[in-house]
Amino acid sequence: MLVPIFTLKLNHKINPQMVTVGKYDGVHPCLTAATKAGKVFIHNPHNRNQRLSSNRLTISSQEADISLLNINQTVSCLTAGKLNPELGHDILVVGTQTNLLAYDVHNNTDVFYKEVTGDNVRSLAFCDFDSDGKNELLVGSEDYDIRVFKEDEILAEMTETETITSLCHMHGSRFGYALANGTVGVYDKMSRYWRIKSKNHALSIHAFDLNSDGVCELITGWSNGKVDARNDRTGEVIFKDNFSSSIAGVVEGDYRLNGQNQLICCSIDGEVRGYMPANQEMKGNLMDTSVEQDLIRELSHRKQNLLLELRNYEENAKQAVVDTQVGETDAQMGVIPVSTQLQTALSVNLGSESQSPHVELNISTSNDTIIRAVLIFAEGIFEGESHVVHPSVQNLSGHICVPISPPKDVPVDLHIKAFVGYRGSTHFHVFELTRQLPRFSAYALCSPDSVAVPQSYVIFTINERVQRVAMWLNQNFLLTEDIECQSSLFKVCFVSLRGAGPLFIRMKQNGQITINTDDMDLAGDVIQSLATFLALEELQVEADFPAYFEDLRNTLVQVDDYHSVHQKLTAEMADHSNLIRSMLVLAEDARLMADMKNMKRHYMELYNLNKDLINEYKIRSNNHTELLNNLKQVNQAIQRAGRLRVGKPKTQVITACRDAIRNNNLNAFFKIIRAGTASSSS
Repeated sequence: MLVPIFTLKLNHKINPQMVTVGKYDGVHPCLTAATKAGKVFIHNPHNRNQRLSSNRLTISSQEADISLLNINQTVSCLTAGKLNPELGHDILVVGTQTNLLAYDVHNNTDVFYKEVTGDNVRSLAFCDFDSDGKNELLVGSEDYDIRVFKEDEILAEMTETETITSLCHMHGSRFGYALANGTVGVYDKMSRYWRIKSKNHALSIHAFDLNSDGVCELITGWSNGKVDARNDRTGEVIFKDNFSSSIAGVVEGDYRLNGQNQLICCSIDGEVRGYMPANQEMKGNLMDTSVEQDLIRELSHRKQNLLLELRNYEENAKQAVVDTQVGETDAQMGVIPVSTQLQTALSVNLGSESQSPHVELNISTSNDTIIRAVLIFAEGIFEGESHVVHPSVQNLSGHICVPISPPKDVPVDLHIKAFVGYRGSTHFHVFELTRQLPRFSAYALCSPDSVAVPQSYVIFTINERVQRVAMWLNQNFLLTEDIECQSSLFKVCFVSLRGAGPLFIRMKQNGQITINTDDMDLAGDVIQSLATFLALEELQVEADFPAYFEDLRNTLVQVDDYHSVHQKLTAEMADHSNLIRSMLVLAEDARLMADMKNMKRHYMELYNLNKDLINEYKIRSNNHTELLNNLKQVNQAIQRAGRLRVGKPKTQVITACRDAIRNNNLNAFFKIIRAGTASSSS
């Protein structure tokens, strides 16, 4: 049984996810955390005689081991590390909503203090994703995606079902993640090893070898105060402990100065526990006896369920003999034919006046049995990731239709469980099966002559047979029958169930493919999917999206306008600040001279100036928000332009677009998006 080797009770409330350990003198690890009062406390029990104070750093009046760093703003994140290896000690970096402070704790000095702007990135981590010996950047964002960046290029994207709140590197190309809905799991490159979902929130994750087997486990701190360690390959719990309040952070450090790092867990109430990795005698026995008793209880419960199921089968068998003698059918005894099968089919429904277009999952039995209930589990499709259909007794039948509306173009596995029996049955048989929803299932095949061809297009040439492209279409779209290409060219048309317009895909004999759609994101998804299927390492395209480019041009003009307004407002605020300074001096002079009339007049003018300054700040703040939104749209446009290409051309387009924006060369910017390079003839 693994027990804490030290426990501390600090008299400070700790903000969740804002805990770190830093060696600010290069030797002694100090536990550092943000408090709710806009301060950062630094716990240093090693150098009790060395106590320095400055305008930022003060000694806590409650505990001699704690120093308080005054930030005077709400802290949103913090970490510690070596900014300059030559210094030989860690620097504390504290982030607020608007600023970033790098602080040298040992020397009591600010390293730098910068204004920053926010975005939708929620978590970052380094990981050698492609096993080339160099770290790539993992980015978790609010749009449910985990992206892997190698310099400016996006190496990979994994779509999850909720906002990614935490990422941590484990070893090699393996990393752990946590979502806002209580899910934690482990990926190795793009393959997810396991995941579990809890009703509680995972507030902190950390990789630490707790059982001394040479491989890090995923340590998770939960909102209900539980800490658990899970095997990186299976997700099996090998250790758990409980705090009296939510976990604020999980970190590691050699806090006992014995040459070995300890796992340090902190609660929001300031309770700190340190755990040493297991020794040889304790390996495989990290759980306490109460946990083993829980396991025995769980196995006993499963045994009772199996015995109950066995008794049901025996009762059904006995009832079958009796019912056969009195002439009753199988319907009354809960027995279904051995040949009973559960059949599923996916189709596209274009909707009606009362129902929007959707994908239909049809579930039916192969005989006269009925389906009593259906449970479907699917990531990102249903709220809560599961959906239950339980028809009323009057509407029981052997067929159930479930409408599905995929929010994104990603392949999804539908895990289906169905209760099958007869109307009079009291016991039902459970059928389990899995059906995959294709990536582009939200597009219905239609006649090319029935819709107008979109003006926007992407053109590229590949060295592949038409039949291979047809195979890709059959695997990634919902089709009533497979597309077969007898000739060397073909043309197909789809219409979006989400109202994004038609999608045309044409291929000529020379391998030239033309994709017509007004949705640039869809074009990128189609190209990336096709490139993966055909194993294309590089792909250059020519693209034009007239309506989108016009909107983007207007956005770029607005960016310039917002920049101009920002500079003008900043200058005006500086003028007002100088005026307030001089007005304050005049008012104080009048007060000292007992000239109450002029003092009152100056303070009234000061009051009015202050109101103007507040109004100008609100205008400036709104202008800044709009500027950020527009800059975000420009950045998304660059990423979309990159997704139209594969490999080296993708990286070149992103880099060239950013250079064009930096140089304020709009014509070159749009040429690059269209042709992949600014040197193309217009």
